[in-house]
Amino acid sequence: MSDRMHDVLVAGGGPAGLAVALGCAQAGMDVLVCERRPGVLDKACGEGLMPGAVHALAALGVDPPGHPIDGITYRQGRLTAHAPFRCGAGRGVRRVRLHDALGEAVRRAGIPVLDTPVTDVLQHDDHVRAGALRARYLVAADGLHSPIRALVGLRSPGRTSSPRWGLRRHFALEPWSDGVEVTWAPRSEAYVTPVAPDTVGVAILSPVRGGFTEQLAAFPELAERLAGAAPVSTVRGAGPLRQRTTGRVAGRVLLAGDAAGYVDALTGEGLALALTTGAELVRCLRAGRPADYDRAWARASRRSRWLTESLLWTRNRPVLGRRIVPAAVRAPWLFAAAVDQLAR
Repeated sequence: MSDRMHDVLVAGGGPAGLAVALGCAQAGMDVLVCERRPGVLDKACGEGLMPGAVHALAALGVDPPGHPIDGITYRQGRLTAHAPFRCGAGRGVRRVRLHDALGEAVRRAGIPVLDTPVTDVLQHDDHVRAGALRARYLVAADGLHSPIRALVGLRSPGRTSSPRWGLRRHFALEPWSDGVEVTWAPRSEAYVTPVAPDTVGVAILSPVRGGFTEQLAAFPELAERLAGAAPVSTVRGAGPLRQRTTGRVAGRVLLAGDAAGYVDALTGEGLALALTTGAELVRCLRAGRPADYDRAWARASRRSRWLTESLLWTRNRPVLGRRIVPAAVRAPWLFAAAVDQLAR
């Protein structure tokens, strides 16, 4: 296999990498995946798939099991604002179930998955070499803290201002809502996502590092509801969430998923964005125009980045941040329009 020239080598076997691999295979390209971690992969994630993400997975032949979600609810004290999805149902899906479904689709497509780590990249005029492997293009889908992004000079220098972290755990509890509920505390947010008829996932985003129980204390009503429920997963963490890049293309190397740059999990559409921009990456490779991907990525992610940046900017200003939910209550049409933009 080491002497064979592949069309695409995908470094990273998470959802973004597997989705790109499936798209490349559907486009008739010879693709293989490198993922050094064995088995089904898990990570801290809100686990709510927007309707657009459900549609994008269906186009790849992937239909992961989960729980239907019908919209987004914001809570702050006694205030509640709900915005239903207008373009179909979303789905709450355990990260491991999503990875398993994508992995099964990759196996059905006959895409090889190697446990070979990509630790060095050497670019030539017509191909990229990663160790003993050769491909016309290398897609780096190796996560939030992508080593390949740094290897090819696409990591933006400087420290992240106002860093935020995420924690996630599951509880054996019948969902009390068919939507994703976001509860706003003074400095953090808690996301409750139904992922099965008897399980909810709870994710907490905060600028303050600490244990899950410590962070949950900022949400007394939620903590009380979870008090009698048995945890059914270990705590997973991620961060700092914001990751800046100087671009997404370096010669024949292209960044995908979180490796391509990340703003925040505040709007809960990271997976949808990874799938949408991954489809643009495949389109550019199929056309033999990898340099077009940077512009295509910016265009496909513009709406999401603008909404997330705007919400995060407001959130980071205490006087304005505590007005987000009241504003959603006073202007439900505006809240519904914002959710509709994110859901597509």
